[in-house]
Amino acid sequence: MMTDLTGKNADALSRKKLWLLDMDGTIYNENQIFDGTLDFLARIRQQGGRYVFITNNSSRSVADYVKKVNAMGIEAGFEDFYTSSQATAMYIKKNYPGQTVYCMGTRSLVEELRQSGLKVVTQADASATVVLIGFDTENTSEKIRDTCIMLGRDVAYLATNPDLVCPVSFGFIPDCGSMSIMLKNATGKEPFFIGKPQPIMVDCVLQNTGISREEAVIVGDRLYTDIATGINAGVDTICVLSGEASMQDIQEWDKEPDWIFRDVRQIWKTLRKTAF
Repeated sequence: MMTDLTGKNADALSRKKLWLLDMDGTIYNENQIFDGTLDFLARIRQQGGRYVFITNNSSRSVADYVKKVNAMGIEAGFEDFYTSSQATAMYIKKNYPGQTVYCMGTRSLVEELRQSGLKVVTQADASATVVLIGFDTENTSEKIRDTCIMLGRDVAYLATNPDLVCPVSFGFIPDCGSMSIMLKNATGKEPFFIGKPQPIMVDCVLQNTGISREEAVIVGDRLYTDIATGINAGVDTICVLSGEASMQDIQEWDKEPDWIFRDVRQIWKTLRKTAF
């Protein structure tokens, strides 16, 4: 019998066909791939499964992510990613068709939104009726000022993701969720968050792959995004302790993941016990 870190039966993992993987804190930390990641990904494919990376980090485009993971030795193409940026573009086109979007985000995010067909401005503009903020690793005081100007108007207010922090080599840095708190303190306004824990990204990947919810599993290091997404989407979840969440966090949370593993290396070692 396969078991997780707590001794819970994990035999069902041998039957999973779609592995929805978070990135930061799950398979790598900033630019350092975690030990066991390549073995884990290879094992998924060996047992006839597929992996798709679903990330809330909107600071990079899909093209950027493909380049980054390929440099780490990970086999992945454009079809193996679904990001909060893609989900956001889809959401805006569906709910605010033809409207101009003011975006506080990286150049990669702005370019990706424009390539999707959206009209995007990056300075305060009276024609913009939607304000979008992302995880902006290129932020400036001028951008923050323009965003506050825009939020003083009658606009729809969206954010790519609610993550409070992003793991880096020395610890954590503020993510989009923390930026939204800063802006709330200045403007009194809160955004609607598009990415995880909303089930939008998972629903899209399931639809694109044709794989059932029962055959899918989400792997991530955050309870309030990754694991909550699985619960909201009706998909099994694995929480790894290699990023933000600790065992104490899990014990104090009002929900719980289906399985807990120390890291993806431990998942790989567990899956190796399955014959096929």
